[in-house]
Amino acid sequence: MTPRNWPLPALTACAATLALTACGPGSPEAGRPNTAPPASSATPTDSASTPGATAPPGSPGAQPTRPQTAGGSSLSAGEAFIGFYVGLMNYAYETGDPDALLAESDKGCLGCKGFAEYVRKVNAKNGGLTGDYKDRLTSVKEIFRGTDGKVGGSAALKSGVFEERTSPSAAPVAHDPGTGSLEFTLSARDGNWVMYEMQIKE
Repeated sequence: MTPRNWPLPALTACAATLALTACGPGSPEAGRPNTAPPASSATPTDSASTPGATAPPGSPGAQPTRPQTAGGSSLSAGEAFIGFYVGLMNYAYETGDPDALLAESDKGCLGCKGFAEYVRKVNAKNGGLTGDYKDRLTSVKEIFRGTDGKVGGSAALKSGVFEERTSPSAAPVAHDPGTGSLEFTLSARDGNWVMYEMQIKE
């Protein structure tokens, strides 16, 4: 659901404190990142975390689980984590339950909290979202390691035609197909990446 009405803090201060720098030529992960969608294993729950994966009409999708490719703290694991996280966002849009997303987020992530507040009120389960509202990850445009161990970057998203109703009495607002970018900062927790801060830009 690329066009959004949920409040998000700016990442400017966050990005400034990270002092993010691109990988140097000697780094094994330097250069253009792989923009292919993360590979998923053969288990049914992993398929739900694949960008663009959908459940049959009228049935709730399974809660995404972290794929093996998103384990660890490499740049490639960070790229796979973004695909997993977009799956968690879509699960929250569908069910109104952001707990799984918040479990994969830093406790201080203001953008994550703003997103959680939004989907608790506006979601497909309560009729607040109808149509093709799920985000599709089209590419991780850039991903780079910072001097403090965090990772930053941006990813391209797109969504289809959908309607949003911010309250049961509100008139539905129609949204055309849209594109946007997810700007993100990741931090390591227990050897894996979690979302440290995020912002959606249209």
